[in-house]
Amino acid sequence: MSAERKPYEEIAPRVRALREAVDMSLEELAGRTGLSPEEVARFESGTVEIPVSFLYETARACNVDLTVLLSGGDAHLKEYTVVRKGEGLSVDRRKDYAYKSLAYRFTHRRMEPFFITVPPKEPDALNFQSHPGQEFIYMLAGRLEITLGDKRIVLESGDSLYFASRVPHALRGLDGLPAEFIDVIN
Repeated sequence: MSAERKPYEEIAPRVRALREAVDMSLEELAGRTGLSPEEVARFESGTVEIPVSFLYETARACNVDLTVLLSGGDAHLKEYTVVRKGEGLSVDRRKDYAYKSLAYRFTHRRMEPFFITVPPKEPDALNFQSHPGQEFIYMLAGRLEITLGDKRIVLESGDSLYFASRVPHALRGLDGLPAEFIDVIN
């Protein structure tokens, strides 16, 4: 029996097909997403995890909804969309965190809201990332430590944080428990 495909293995061909459909070169997409052509090629290869920030920037550069890349379908709702508790489009883009898109059915979004669960981990196991744009985090449950550059900030239920995503950042749940929050990326 073959192993189950990872989500990024399914998303990668959509990225390449979309780029080619809009007649954009690898170098051009790299320039529009703030990455090197080599990084874009790796994401298109389906052999590495793809950051949601890259997918968001690619969708924006190609003038499509992020849903096209995440699910292969297109968003259709234009006035509102409701996502019930426990629902949302799973975006298993990183093994570190569990993401659920909360607006995947809405067309022409100007932001990307996610429900994210971050497990606890040791400080030496942090994975830093940075990307263009801004983020807003609103804590729902647990305690979250976010490292922004050389600063460490602890957030608890009801706390929020707004920051420039270009600052290298890493997240971990504290107290041996996962942290749950809403993350809005723009």
